[in-house]
Amino acid sequence: MSQLPWLDHTLNFPSPHSALDDPDGLLAAGGDLSIERIVAAYRAGIFPWFSDDQPILWWSPNPRCVIHPEQAYTSKSLRKHIRKSNLTLRFDTQFETVIRHCARLNSDEGTWITPEMEEAYIQLHQEGIAHSVEVWENGELTGGLYGLAIGRCFFGESMFSLKPNSSKVAFTSLCKQLKIWGYAIVDCQVENPHLLSLGASTLDRREFLSILNTNIDLAPLAHSWTFDL
Repeated sequence: MSQLPWLDHTLNFPSPHSALDDPDGLLAAGGDLSIERIVAAYRAGIFPWFSDDQPILWWSPNPRCVIHPEQAYTSKSLRKHIRKSNLTLRFDTQFETVIRHCARLNSDEGTWITPEMEEAYIQLHQEGIAHSVEVWENGELTGGLYGLAIGRCFFGESMFSLKPNSSKVAFTSLCKQLKIWGYAIVDCQVENPHLLSLGASTLDRREFLSILNTNIDLAPLAHSWTFDL
């Protein structure tokens, strides 16, 4: 850990291209989780990811898992589930509940959503930067996800399901809405089979950063974070 660049009081980060290959994408340590630093990190293609027994660690993996909103895949079985279930989609009505469900469901594996991270992302939500996607069934919150929206880029953080398919409904519905709003990309950070089944793919870090730089300062098409679907 001592060989990593250690962040100081400024908001400057090392170049993402200087990140380690092993572990993949580890870039720097230290700093804080202020709103300003977290936003600066995401704008540069960097995100925090660490556990309770570690200092704050900053990452920019290569390749990067992403999804273009228009490429989100909704299977026939998922479409059938949506049609037959009494589902309601909402943004931002229970952000704190969503992030705590995400932390709780991953706790057996040693969640990276520490109390410090929860507090930081709740503050980002209060500033209108972080958003939750919520799936309600018969008045009950059954699944969702949260992430950051900057420019025409959405940075997905974590998702949860209390009932089968709920996180899939949240993710695919978000992608459909982001397509309407002109978003270019959803950053999924690191690939896994669940994300790949929903249409995600991987990009070389240089290509990812190019897309990010092109879209991070573009205003999305007018919206008020309500579903138009």
